[in-house]
Amino acid sequence: MKTILTDTIEVPVRFSEVDSLSIVWHGHYLRYFEDGREAFGKRYGLGYLDYYAEGYLVPIVNIQCDFKRVVRYGDRIIVETTYTPCEPAKINFTYRILNAETGELLVTGSTTQVFLSKSGFTLQLTNPDFFTNWKAAQGLIQ
Repeated sequence: MKTILTDTIEVPVRFSEVDSLSIVWHGHYLRYFEDGREAFGKRYGLGYLDYYAEGYLVPIVNIQCDFKRVVRYGDRIIVETTYTPCEPAKINFTYRILNAETGELLVTGSTTQVFLSKSGFTLQLTNPDFFTNWKAAQGLIQ
């Protein structure tokens, strides 16, 4: 059976996130993805401070976002964040944003992050040991 690591977080849509049309400005969806990654990291022990403590930064190098429905001020949304395993030294997440009340799918997306050494900003071409150990502990590799 394939292990799937997913976390969800509920986020209220704040007034400061809407534009003059009273809908969420497109750039705020990236913040919702960030909220999802941070919640995922807390749950599974793979947060930004964990990377940093191991000597790495994990910048995003690719973002994809597909808008399905309008999100408005006062809505409550569920951000579902799923880790997508891969062999290369990168971290892939997919996202689904749902209306918390109706369950309607509002947005889908994905991000890709890479490992950079915090000293020298050197790209890590192989998985760092701590990340390989984390994947093994999660049942993602043997």
